[in-house]
Amino acid sequence: MGWSSAIQAKDVRQLYQESCAACHGEQMQGGLGSNLVDDLWKHGADDENIARVIRDGAAENGMPGFGSTLDPAQVRALVVYIREMGAQAERSQRVFNQPSTTTVSRGEEHAFRLEVITDQLEVPWSMAFLPNGNMLVTEREGRLRVIENGVLQANPVTGTPEVWAKGQGGLLAVAVHPEYATNGWIYLAYSDPGRDGTAMTAIVRGRLQNGKWTDQQDVFRVPAALYKRGGVHFGCRLVFHDGYLYFTHGERGSSEDAQNLTRPNGKVHRIHDDGRVPTDNPFVGQRGAFPTIWTYGNRNPQGLALRPCTDELWETEHGPRGGDELNVIRPGRNYGWPIITYGMNYNGTPITGLTAKEGMEQPVIHWTPSIAVGDMAFYDGTAFPRWAGNLLVTSLAAQELRRLVIEDGHVTHQEILFKGIGRVRSVTVGPDGFVYLGLEAPGRIVRLVPAE
Repeated sequence: MGWSSAIQAKDVRQLYQESCAACHGEQMQGGLGSNLVDDLWKHGADDENIARVIRDGAAENGMPGFGSTLDPAQVRALVVYIREMGAQAERSQRVFNQPSTTTVSRGEEHAFRLEVITDQLEVPWSMAFLPNGNMLVTEREGRLRVIENGVLQANPVTGTPEVWAKGQGGLLAVAVHPEYATNGWIYLAYSDPGRDGTAMTAIVRGRLQNGKWTDQQDVFRVPAALYKRGGVHFGCRLVFHDGYLYFTHGERGSSEDAQNLTRPNGKVHRIHDDGRVPTDNPFVGQRGAFPTIWTYGNRNPQGLALRPCTDELWETEHGPRGGDELNVIRPGRNYGWPIITYGMNYNGTPITGLTAKEGMEQPVIHWTPSIAVGDMAFYDGTAFPRWAGNLLVTSLAAQELRRLVIEDGHVTHQEILFKGIGRVRSVTVGPDGFVYLGLEAPGRIVRLVPAE
């Protein structure tokens, strides 16, 4: 069956008002039909059953089916919209922790308080600890900062690469080589400016000497012909494991590139820590394929972490409007974007009705509505012993830090540790076992410490 492009292009709010509001109320509060935001469902509370009722109807309750007038993508968009409105109703009835320097917040497993390390930053995109306990912080605007003995040094590190600091671009991830004590290598990922306003994610390594960036070497850089315009979806997070460097690269706003193996964007990559391409990467030798690709079909991954005591690489990535994902990253796999997604376009128009397809990976979980999922870190410290092995996940738009309990590869529980104190850009577990966070508006580094 063909579908009218004019109907397909309708904002989901218009679809709801035209098809649903007469019975379920303009704000989904109910009327002739049931309330859609009270989380009480007669025919199943999961997305599939909600979509089925929209499509096929529920004759016993007098609800008609809309499968002949709405295509699968529009049905999926309505499910996302119902989830958004339900979450909004739930938030209005809950009180969330908002930790400060003068209050104690009580979580399900631990009480904690907040300490401010510095509030003199712009957008603190990434953090990494040196063996001596000092911290490196990247500011998206292009500055590499040092926090020494808990104090932000007045001057940024000099000599760092020029960055394309527009939109979501700028100086992104910083990571310290596992053998830093002997080799001194520090890695930076950033938006590298190309010709005619283009940019692409690049990675270099260098050393820090007396406040200066020295000995720079390219680790990953794509040909200039592949650079793209636009200020979105650069990635990028860095993880070392067994001599390899894994990193993420957003699809740069070109969703179709995520499925294109000749393009580096929309992928997770693996290289040797000096930039060489491993000969056993899944697409090495495939004609035209970019050899560093480890996985593809990834939209904008901004979290990457190795699960302690395993070889499991976990990733978080931004969906569109709905469909933020948590994935286990396995070599050669296709994670689906944009062919499958649990989200819709930001303007409320549908993308696709497909949330699954043979040969494409399913997320461990997806967040619909979106929380604008960001950085992640497995808790492996001792300051919060009952968080051991839990995954800490940040969010931007929702301004949350979440704690996820993982058992046998499944998320069995989520706790919102706090909400509403700023966009949470980055998270790491310090050598002291405290949880360090980079917050925006204002830009600051804070840490959670026990307050039992």
